[in-house]
Amino acid sequence: MMFEQEINDAKRVVKEFLEQVELKPGCLVVIGCSTSEIAAHKIGSYSNVELGEAVFLAIYKAFQEKQIAVATQCCEHLNRALILERKAAEQFGYEEVNVIPQPKAGGSFSTAAWKHMDDPVAVEHIQAHAGIDIGDTLIGMHIKPVAVPVRIEHPVIGGAHIVCARARAKYIGGERAHYNEDLE
Repeated sequence: MMFEQEINDAKRVVKEFLEQVELKPGCLVVIGCSTSEIAAHKIGSYSNVELGEAVFLAIYKAFQEKQIAVATQCCEHLNRALILERKAAEQFGYEEVNVIPQPKAGGSFSTAAWKHMDDPVAVEHIQAHAGIDIGDTLIGMHIKPVAVPVRIEHPVIGGAHIVCARARAKYIGGERAHYNEDLE
């Protein structure tokens, strides 16, 4: 099977991530992905449509099984716009923008999302509950404050470094404040 190792890596990353992050059905996860980095090249230099599609489908199916919405972050050529299902965009109140990702303007991963989602739309900004950054694509701007790191045991897909994060509720108050440990 083509890209079998990368597909298995992607499935493992999502499994490890979900074991540590308590996401409820209806939550939103942002995924940034550089197929160049997966293929052990410099980000933005080796876009691979087939690889993007293989990794996207593995990740997307895993989150769909848990009823968790996925937004894919496009590259800087589209100002890091995001692709997600129209239903999720409407659920969270995100305004649609007019752009369709392509391999060299948006990235192969988001191009695959556009191709395989039921009713994809592009939006400019989101505030996801958690995220997976494949290849140091800088997804932090699309995670709710306060983002905290999630350490997974095997943080690689192919040649790409993985960084995971989740959001937690802000702590407010002072030294007399008490906090709900369920929100940490």
